[in-house]
Amino acid sequence: MTPRTSRTRSRTVPAALGALALAGSLAACAPSGSSPDGGDVGAGYEAGDGSFTTWDPDERGDAIELTGTSYDEQPVDLADARGGVAVVNFWYAACPPCRVEAPDLAEMAADYEGEVVMLGVNPRDDTATAQAFENTFEIPYPSVHDSEARAVAAFEGLVPLSAMPTTVVLDQEGRVAARILGQADPTILRGLVDDVLAEA
Repeated sequence: MTPRTSRTRSRTVPAALGALALAGSLAACAPSGSSPDGGDVGAGYEAGDGSFTTWDPDERGDAIELTGTSYDEQPVDLADARGGVAVVNFWYAACPPCRVEAPDLAEMAADYEGEVVMLGVNPRDDTATAQAFENTFEIPYPSVHDSEARAVAAFEGLVPLSAMPTTVVLDQEGRVAARILGQADPTILRGLVDDVLAEA
């Protein structure tokens, strides 16, 4: 999805918190060949600084279509979340900011149980590595084993494969309403989710 316009802002999260997230969040995982500001020096990796973008309802594109298989070999269909809000988190086990944000995401899943569907997407790890991560951080929701990057493709350029973690909030129609590039500040992510829940 390439929306006509996008604005980096938040409706209910104070601006000071946004500035804190930009200043304090860890950069997205990148190999040693990438520059601190995310510039491409051969590996094509980007840095995520925790900045977020939101889209008004009339700016959002089509619903995201995503099916796959979880690491415990269960079918996953994002369409099952329609009618409610969904949070999709792209991660992999060796990514330091992914590890830092994992406890916050696990806590959020418990706090929003019955209101928000949460789903992980992992384009890199084998089953043993991913499940070890999930067990370590007690992740209560499934992750799609996305070895062919189909989930990244489903988000049509909104989720750079090179910027991990990335977290996306989908509205009740399955459309992208907000995105965080890099480690998600839990207060900001909850604010974004609350904004979309309030739309109903």
